[in-house]
Amino acid sequence: MLLYCHPNNQNIKTNLLNDETNRVTAFSKSAKQFCVQHKYNSTVSFLVDMHIHSGKKRFFVINMNNDSILYSGLVVHGVCGIFFSATANFSNEPDNGCSSLGRYKIGNKYSGKFGTSYKLYGLDSTNSNAFKRNVVLHSYYEIPDNEIYPAHVCNSLGCPMVSKNFFKTLSAIIDASSKPVLLWIIN
Repeated sequence: MLLYCHPNNQNIKTNLLNDETNRVTAFSKSAKQFCVQHKYNSTVSFLVDMHIHSGKKRFFVINMNNDSILYSGLVVHGVCGIFFSATANFSNEPDNGCSSLGRYKIGNKYSGKFGTSYKLYGLDSTNSNAFKRNVVLHSYYEIPDNEIYPAHVCNSLGCPMVSKNFFKTLSAIIDASSKPVLLWIIN
């Protein structure tokens, strides 16, 4: 579990832990309902919470059977048309380099500019251009495995990029699933 506070302040730690648990539980229930209805993997899904600082783990692998976090890792957000953006901004417009909120179907694996990658298909009006924008799930060598807060990780051109090691974990889950895996980016 992630804790976003000074270790000597137990009340703040407890409140933040409860907030995170409530967010994961609410997400898990909505995701499971969507996954069952649309015949996606209804056991495991991916949640990216862009509300969390980029130097902290904010990509979560969720066990929807017990509303728990199985794994977590760092993930970048889009640069959104500027040199570097410390905070995430969102758009679905082509050629803007922004992240897009919403649900994604994780599609086929392929080998591209960044090695093994997965095509992403936006399922909401907020990310419906993801495939046309070439927004994909992939790793990047500059992304560390461990949190670097208060520093920020680099930006992407809208892709959810993760560390090479965390990508191996995600790839194993995606490849083992007989049904599509849901990726949901929230703020």
